[in-house]
Amino acid sequence: MFRRAAFAVAVVALSGLGACAPIKTYSGFQAIESKPEEVAVGTDTKSTVRGKLGSPSAQSTFDPNVWFYMNQVKERVAFRKPRVVQRNVTAISFNKDSEVVESVNHYTLKDGKVVAYNRRETPTRGRELTVLEQLLGTVGRGSMLPQDDETVPGNRPGDRR
Repeated sequence: MFRRAAFAVAVVALSGLGACAPIKTYSGFQAIESKPEEVAVGTDTKSTVRGKLGSPSAQSTFDPNVWFYMNQVKERVAFRKPRVVQRNVTAISFNKDSEVVESVNHYTLKDGKVVAYNRRETPTRGRELTVLEQLLGTVGRGSMLPQDDETVPGNRPGDRR
């Protein structure tokens, strides 16, 4: 009897630990047959790189001869916020004239920089209305029903009802 109870407690404890295992999600470029590290400088061209790796994840905004292949792995435990545990960025730059690979740079999560955002807001012109002013702002400005004036929007001049 004692062995069954100990076994049941062990099963419950192990299943509880299994529920806290991190959930991994993969996003971005997934290397299937070849890796971006295998691109040869001076020999590969845009067409051979596209054949090996496929379309790039992104191209440089100012220079279309720089391609980026990016991927990252996130882990999430239970209800916690997901965190990035791995990030790889490969930047491949090409010669403008011959389209031959000039350089291949690899960046990881350690190469990234944390950007501190400024949480202050830019003030806008005018004054802000309170909730009470917003609710009661239209009281006394006229009726809700249209009048028989010709100046009411939607009426055409000379149109009588």
